[in-house]
Amino acid sequence: MAVNEANTLYVNLELSLNRTTVGMIIQSISEQTGYEFSYDESILSKEISKVSVRVKNEHIESVLKKVFKNTDISYRIVDNRIFLQDNAKTENVSFASVQQVKRTIRGTVVDNTGLPVIGANVIVKGSAGVGTVTNVDGDFTLEGIEDGATLMISYIGYVDQEVAVAKGKNDYKITIHEDTQNLDEVVVVGYGTQTKVNLTGAVSTIGKDELINRPVTNVSSALQGLTPGVTITSGTGQPGSDGATIRVRGVGTLNNANPYILVDGIETGTFDSIDPNDIESISVLKDAASAAIYGSKAANGVILVTTKRGKAGKATVSYNGNVSFSNVSTLIDRLSSYDYARLYNQLLTQDGASPRFTDEDLRLFQDGTDPYGHPNTVWTDYIYRTGFMHKHSLNVSGGSEDVKYMASAGFLGQEGTLRNSDRQQFNLRTNLDIKLSDKFTMRTNMAFIHNDYSEPNASYGGGSTQLIRQADRIAPWIPYKKEDGSYGSISDGNPAAWVDINSRKYHLLQNFSGILAFDYHIIDGLTFTLQGAYVTNIKETKDYRKECWYDDVNYHGPDQLGETISRWSRYTLDALLNYDKTFNQDHHFKAMVGYKIEKYDYRNLYAFRKSFPNSEVTDLNGGDSSTQTNSGYSRELALLSYFGRLNYDYKGKYLLEANFRADASSRFAKGYRWGYFPSFSAGWRISEEDFMENTHGWLQSLKLRGSWGLLGNQDAVSDEYYPYLPTLYIGKNFPFGGSVHQGITVVSHKVTTISWENSTNWGIGFDANFLNEFMLSAEYYNRKTSDIIMDIPVSDTFGISGTYQDNKGSLRNSGVEASFAWNHSFNKDWRMGINANFSYNKNELLDLAGVNEIIDGYMINRIGEPYQSFYVYEVDGLFKSDEEAAAYEKQYGNPWSLPFKGGDFRIKDADGDGKLTDKDRVVKGTQQPKTTFGLTLSAGWKNFDLSVFMQGVTGTNRYFSRDVVGSFIGDTSHPSTNWLDAWTPENTNAEWPRLFLEENSISSPQRVNSSFWCMNTNYLRIKNVNLGYTLPKSWTNKLGIANAKIYYTGENLFTFDSLPFNADPESPSGNLDVYPISRSHSFGINVTF
Repeated sequence: MAVNEANTLYVNLELSLNRTTVGMIIQSISEQTGYEFSYDESILSKEISKVSVRVKNEHIESVLKKVFKNTDISYRIVDNRIFLQDNAKTENVSFASVQQVKRTIRGTVVDNTGLPVIGANVIVKGSAGVGTVTNVDGDFTLEGIEDGATLMISYIGYVDQEVAVAKGKNDYKITIHEDTQNLDEVVVVGYGTQTKVNLTGAVSTIGKDELINRPVTNVSSALQGLTPGVTITSGTGQPGSDGATIRVRGVGTLNNANPYILVDGIETGTFDSIDPNDIESISVLKDAASAAIYGSKAANGVILVTTKRGKAGKATVSYNGNVSFSNVSTLIDRLSSYDYARLYNQLLTQDGASPRFTDEDLRLFQDGTDPYGHPNTVWTDYIYRTGFMHKHSLNVSGGSEDVKYMASAGFLGQEGTLRNSDRQQFNLRTNLDIKLSDKFTMRTNMAFIHNDYSEPNASYGGGSTQLIRQADRIAPWIPYKKEDGSYGSISDGNPAAWVDINSRKYHLLQNFSGILAFDYHIIDGLTFTLQGAYVTNIKETKDYRKECWYDDVNYHGPDQLGETISRWSRYTLDALLNYDKTFNQDHHFKAMVGYKIEKYDYRNLYAFRKSFPNSEVTDLNGGDSSTQTNSGYSRELALLSYFGRLNYDYKGKYLLEANFRADASSRFAKGYRWGYFPSFSAGWRISEEDFMENTHGWLQSLKLRGSWGLLGNQDAVSDEYYPYLPTLYIGKNFPFGGSVHQGITVVSHKVTTISWENSTNWGIGFDANFLNEFMLSAEYYNRKTSDIIMDIPVSDTFGISGTYQDNKGSLRNSGVEASFAWNHSFNKDWRMGINANFSYNKNELLDLAGVNEIIDGYMINRIGEPYQSFYVYEVDGLFKSDEEAAAYEKQYGNPWSLPFKGGDFRIKDADGDGKLTDKDRVVKGTQQPKTTFGLTLSAGWKNFDLSVFMQGVTGTNRYFSRDVVGSFIGDTSHPSTNWLDAWTPENTNAEWPRLFLEENSISSPQRVNSSFWCMNTNYLRIKNVNLGYTLPKSWTNKLGIANAKIYYTGENLFTFDSLPFNADPESPSGNLDVYPISRSHSFGINVTF
């Protein structure tokens, strides 16, 4: 059944069919006009001897008269839907009513949001087509209905529902629910759309309903865990900064592995420029079959965001608003002043020094009677707060058959959980569709977003990262303030003081995008599209470091201000030719060819001054001109592309698709600029075969599919230079003729042969829909990336130190992914659903420029192992005693200067050579998860709905630095409570090693990179809980609104993991010095007028 919207009452149509059926006629009219049909299933097989119609720009009603002339088929047109009825079977039945005795039944059909469903079929089961359709208010009337009869309600895109007619009950409100298995669902793919049932590539879709009612400020947070094969790691909870890392089917390169993100066909690079409330759908293209149309930018996956557009009909106004309160979800438990001082004294005494604190000091720390001299400062209390956010979105859409519009506006105000981290954002978007003539249409998209946010800053810089780091490192016995009002401080200062004086780092992001497109319908099935787009992004950063006097002596300053302004712009022009034609009813062809040019430019300017008259002067020219520095640079890139796609299907049963793209990039030298990227895929809808006819009662669809393709990656090369040209450094001075002259030095080697990274993909999978309630999809994939660009060391004899880049590496990702869905309505009140997804990925390095391994600290890249694995000494427990430690050292030796003692790590002789050396380091996991999963459980009762969304990962590790649990240094450390379970001669079964003074144990085995600090970070997170209530129609009618819903949402409510301390397992930093993710509670309302 067609799903395209009909644009006009006047159509072009050509039919020439002999001995056909009504079903074939419906298919032909739908494909050529975009009209949708509603009918009883029995009408499809009705035969018609001959139909011959050829019209141009004729009213649809006149066309239908010609088509169904001399038949028993009658019709009715409602908007863009045509309702058919077989009068030979219904006799005296009309569309409006059924004339029989008995009683009259009235009712209203609504969707799960309470909105009326126009044109729904309401048929009396077993009555040879007795029924009607709902009007513009969703109402229907049936006369002469007997008690015990069953009403069958159906509508395209919704699950059929049956309602029994109860004795004495004449009025009914019937809610129908969207069909999550809708095989006619339209999926956005590269440069077009396809029906879900005809897809042969790996494409996952996320609809707008999965994004609403979430108190998230960026799209990546909302997508996490929703689709298999996509791993999203939340980088930060900082307002205004997305920070998420997105990987599609693993890490596919040693360089930039980010997916290609487009919003309405415009490349954005991130989700920062889109309001989640503006999104209609998101498609993730995961394999070469679906992504090859984007060629050199598609190697790491493609994410297509489609925004909402207007539809013909009366204007609809909708408002979505919520307020939320948030708190930091994880903070390390730190030692009290008393416990820290007590343990610190023990260590000093143990090492032969005098204790720092007296017994009186310990007593005062313990009883808290001297808050200034003996405080127990909880530093996190001074930098964190309860966050607050309010978010508002307004959307207006509607139009006529000739002009359709959508306009939206949004505002977000946020106070982050870290003090002085605030955000104000507003966004505007308008989409317009104009029919200029029967053949000519125009589309425009314009969007603007203004994002103004700030973060606290240390008096010597570093932003929120430095503030968080210092709050975790300053001892609790240092007072926030002394009795005289001055600040307590250490050599690094006082993080709470920086917050108090309002030392901040300010950020401003502005993004504008515009599209102007024209579609010209040349002949039936052939359309030419010309689209131009422009995007510009401006980012300003003011790094203001206020001077801070902690007391009369201790000081950080003077005032410093650094300002950075960067701007990038992208211009694109696309020309497309699309052809869509069905021959002899069975052979369906779709073809597209295209041409694209793209230009990108980037500008950056930086300026700095310090020593301002006072801290209130924030303009650069107020600083001391003798301290000023400045810099600036620019970049330009260009891309030229040709591409095409061919689709063929036979009776919707056998599916073939081929894609091809050729790209030329200015990043590479002549002779190496062109890359060619083909893909092929096929599908077999085995459920449509004649031998599967007996399964149609329970199997709605079963499709097998497979694909192969080649993709490219040009983003592996830095935007900062062209590798085929040498890099020059201006500023290397040299003496000549008795004076010093400014010189230019070559600092990098040029490589004229460098070119694309290539990714070869293949996969096989299946999609099944069965029992009208279940959906199951699974796929195996294999992706090999070759010609990976690597840094190759330059011999000193060459005259240039450092490295050069060349295509020398390769790696492989392989795995499986699956998704499952079940949705069921038990009766008119109760409904339930399950949506689950799972993916497993194996990452393996295959070539590293001819070497077996590259070691960098506690990280290693080794052939046969995952990219960026942890490389550490393996700890085999703790020594129970000094004697045991000495015996072990005598047997295996000790490469460290300090002897082994009881409570130290027992370092394993991993290579078995009988001695401890650096060869005993082992690979201990990677930060990349092997498996990711998501699970949504939903339920509804009457007007209430509840959903619980969980997501998590397994097979992932994180290397945590000692800063996380703290060291025993004194004023500049704050150890965690884990050290209360440290080894002692009386506690030999402790989980943690013995305590030691950091400054006296630089070469201790406890200080080496070991497996003890490389911890399992598998987790399960209750990501979202949503409880909503849709107001009854009787209430909303009185209020003059179409629909209203109130809801509660909890975000990041609970996390289950095996970490020994209260840390976020998802944190990208082993130092835990990033802005923590928040736990939030939100209350909101959706209203439609």
